[in-house]
Amino acid sequence: MANQVANGAVCMCPFGAAPGTLVVPPAARVMACGLPAAAITDISVTPFGMCSNPANPVVAANIKVVPGGVIIVPQPCAPAITGTWVPGSPTVLIGGKPALNNTCKLMCAYGGVIQINAPMAMTVMVP
Repeated sequence: MANQVANGAVCMCPFGAAPGTLVVPPAARVMACGLPAAAITDISVTPFGMCSNPANPVVAANIKVVPGGVIIVPQPCAPAITGTWVPGSPTVLIGGKPALNNTCKLMCAYGGVIQINAPMAMTVMVP
């Protein structure tokens, strides 16, 4: 079983320089370890510091060509989320949506696969 994810969960993108934080509004009124519990539709993630993915147009515009190669110059991250977290819990619903557990992934339009590093609800298990 996996852990339920709650507000303040620490997220990471492989192209980001710093962790981000999941922001979960208390709209569903479901709590996990005293924090609002997340569903797969809770996709508000704070930026990951600096982005180093050349698929990001801002990063691509700042690539430096030097003798012998290129230098990727990281630029401020602005996550471009493309959908919801997947796959979600098949049997637990929060506000009518599948619960978000710490094995779910979230895609950025620039190619990053965002994952949960610290779910915040360490004692609440969901499938």
